[in-house]
Amino acid sequence: MANQTVQEPEMTAQGPKVALITGSGTGVGAATALMFAQRGWRVVINYSRSESEARQSQLACEQAEADTLLVRADVAQDTDCKAMTEAAIRQWGRIDALVNNAGITSFAGPSNWDAQDAETFQRILGVNTVGAFQMIRACAPHLRESRGAIVNVSSVAGSLGIGSSVAYVASKGAINALTLHLARAMAPEVRVNAVCPGLITTRWFVDGVGQEQYDKIKAANEQATPLGQASSPEDVAEAIVWLITSARTMTGELLQLDAGMHLGSTQTRR
Repeated sequence: MANQTVQEPEMTAQGPKVALITGSGTGVGAATALMFAQRGWRVVINYSRSESEARQSQLACEQAEADTLLVRADVAQDTDCKAMTEAAIRQWGRIDALVNNAGITSFAGPSNWDAQDAETFQRILGVNTVGAFQMIRACAPHLRESRGAIVNVSSVAGSLGIGSSVAYVASKGAINALTLHLARAMAPEVRVNAVCPGLITTRWFVDGVGQEQYDKIKAANEQATPLGQASSPEDVAEAIVWLITSARTMTGELLQLDAGMHLGSTQTRR
């Protein structure tokens, strides 16, 4: 990433285009923010808790000569979603892309239901699903005006029914359904797609299960998937940026970024 050159800005009459990326202090969100910055976009960097990491993400974008706006907001709170959107409009007068990347989970496993009390379940849905909807609702008039695009960061959990917890699986299944619904509802002005990664090599997963368990899961994933690898944050970010900037006739797509996990058996691998 550091060796990539800054591309010519994707300009409008009001200046460079604007991308708002939730949860962009770390991982996929930070990688996505930097890729937009390297394309000359203005970038809204959002965080709820990871302020120091978000400031590092902001600095990386500014070193790529991009204008940035750092906003602390909890997407589970509708007032925060509206305030973040309004801050971007006050700053630059437009929003061209929304990336709903903010997400949380509880690493409870597939059958440990006792760890999934109502409060935990509702909090996960509140960030992962309701938060995405609230951000879309807040940004919708501006995206319609700019004929922009939305990418929801989902997961193979939503289509395969596997993941860190039943609440997480449910939240990502709901995001997939929301993506399909809104792709119809917001057409033709706004395109709405989702990326559905499998295992991603981020701190988020390591922090959740510990390094030893993460290493075991990663090794099992590499053995079980046809391509034999996990995605990096940059792999996912590239797909997000492509969906927004290049896939101009694509909407309602749930793009699997799982190294072929959804194909099932890997017995045909050589």
